[in-house]
Amino acid sequence: MDSKASTTPIATATSTPLLNHKVPTKSTPKDRDFLNHLEAYLAKRDGVDKLLKISRYTTKIILASSALPETLPVTGRLKSFESSVGVSRKAFRLGKFVQDVNALRSSHFDSKGEILLSVIAYGGEGLYYFVEQFIWLAKSGLIDAKHSRNLQKISAWAEFIGYLGSISLKFRDLKRIGEDEACVESSIKIAITRGIGYEQEKEKLRKLREKKLMKKLSIVQDFADALMAVADIRDGKGPFLGTLSLSCAGLLSALISTHKNWVSC
Repeated sequence: MDSKASTTPIATATSTPLLNHKVPTKSTPKDRDFLNHLEAYLAKRDGVDKLLKISRYTTKIILASSALPETLPVTGRLKSFESSVGVSRKAFRLGKFVQDVNALRSSHFDSKGEILLSVIAYGGEGLYYFVEQFIWLAKSGLIDAKHSRNLQKISAWAEFIGYLGSISLKFRDLKRIGEDEACVESSIKIAITRGIGYEQEKEKLRKLREKKLMKKLSIVQDFADALMAVADIRDGKGPFLGTLSLSCAGLLSALISTHKNWVSC
């Protein structure tokens, strides 16, 4: 579960500049130093987690595609690496359920339907992250591993239900963005007809289209992650639930999430 928790903007504080000193201007994504951007990205919990996710599912694709013979020593090392990264990623979910609680508390609702969908989305994801903490403890050996299977089932169902709510909310958001986009396009047409400037409207339209693209990518990510949740619920039995297809879905989700986090930091 990665895709719902990045909607809350992060406020940063700046110190008051000394007299006669120039105030540094905030760099835009185009002129921002790459290493500074990379440092900010890696400082985020989700940034490191998604790099681990890319590593894990790339490894799973290599193993599932039978590109390497089972007899090679590197095959065994890749299996060990994939398993280790899977357990390591769960450690990054410690306390992560709190962000869903805060997101739900700070949300503004326009209708009862939106309240219900938000409770499903954030509640499902929050429960998923909460249970994942105990799965990590079970895999780490701190609590009895016999509870691991039941915990994984609860986690998978919570994740899947959360994605149902998240996808529904994002389709609503897409509809609103489309309405705003049509309104701005209409304003631009009127401005062209009257022969007046429309630079502000043009910039607003560009931002709306970027937002629309990111929202569509987020929906694709949710569908990919929901497919993996279904596989956990059904123990990998069913159409499109093979190891290779699930690994491709996991890698797609990781790449989309990495792009979103990179752009936002």
